[in-house]
Amino acid sequence: MHDHLHLARNHLERLNADAILLTSLSDIQWVCGFTGSNGLLIILPDEAIFLTDGRYEIQSRNEVRSARIVMGGYDLFAYAAENDLLSGCRRAVFQSDEFTVASFESLGNQFGEVEWIGATELLVKEVASKSNEEVDRIRAAQRLTESVFDAMLDWVRPGLSEKEIAAEITYLHLKLGARKMSFEPVVASGTNSALPHAEPTDRIVQKGDVLLLDFGCFLDGYASDMTRTVAVGEPCTEVRDVYEVVVEAQQTALASARSGMLAPDLDAAARTVIEDAGFGSYFSHSLGHGIGLRIHEWPRVSYSVEYALPDRAVITIEPGIYLPDRFGIRIEDMVQLHPEGAENLTAAPKELIVL
Repeated sequence: MHDHLHLARNHLERLNADAILLTSLSDIQWVCGFTGSNGLLIILPDEAIFLTDGRYEIQSRNEVRSARIVMGGYDLFAYAAENDLLSGCRRAVFQSDEFTVASFESLGNQFGEVEWIGATELLVKEVASKSNEEVDRIRAAQRLTESVFDAMLDWVRPGLSEKEIAAEITYLHLKLGARKMSFEPVVASGTNSALPHAEPTDRIVQKGDVLLLDFGCFLDGYASDMTRTVAVGEPCTEVRDVYEVVVEAQQTALASARSGMLAPDLDAAARTVIEDAGFGSYFSHSLGHGIGLRIHEWPRVSYSVEYALPDRAVITIEPGIYLPDRFGIRIEDMVQLHPEGAENLTAAPKELIVL
């Protein structure tokens, strides 16, 4: 955590500022370790001050490192102003992409002598580059999710509803030690599988269905994320053919992925395979996203961005083909990027499983 504080403090010099106010809870967690729901971290040249309310007094003392802890009540900005915690600061940075207009107006009213500098994506590059410890936590979360998937293969069958399967997925994650789900599970059967972000419904899984499953959890602060598509009963030839195209697209991207390459080039590695197979218009989303303390972090792996992918970032690679009113196929792994290639953090099999 000390190194994280140092990396955050570097932005003081870059932005010619005297203080940084972090309000993003995931960034606060990354810098000092706090996992609660109300916090403010003030980073100064010679110290860091963490503010929260009395609900988190014991928790903050157990979690927070490299910062002085202050119980500031519910209005943390007001407490900071009343106690002159920005004394001597002429210019201060705030996370403008994490701020409401009302919060910004409150800053101006309460810290009248301070010039406020809005910064977007303030720590995204630092947060994206994962340490070995962070990757170990992501891998542990992923192993838990894979164990749930393995267990599912024994009990998913025709006659269950999508909602029943989603509920069991959530229950098993929590039973095995997950803190919470990283998002609501996607359980999409039959024609619903053609909806990339379908919500579980009362639809009953039937023999002959394609079943798309996308889920993950938070464990020890870090997220997992995995998609597998299975067949319930023997699939038709078209399902097998489309599945093989998606597998080829993902394998091509996995073999191409490395830090330093442009994000749209990695997206294109998978997209070109799908386009060449005649399904280009049915791959309707980006190839992937960063993952860590949030389920969706920077960087995006998309044709619509222009940046290079950072070293040691953990990203998803999840191509898909979605044929409206018929079926959809998606396969998703998590990888860590290195200059020489990508380390796959996902061990679940990718051959088409027939239940």
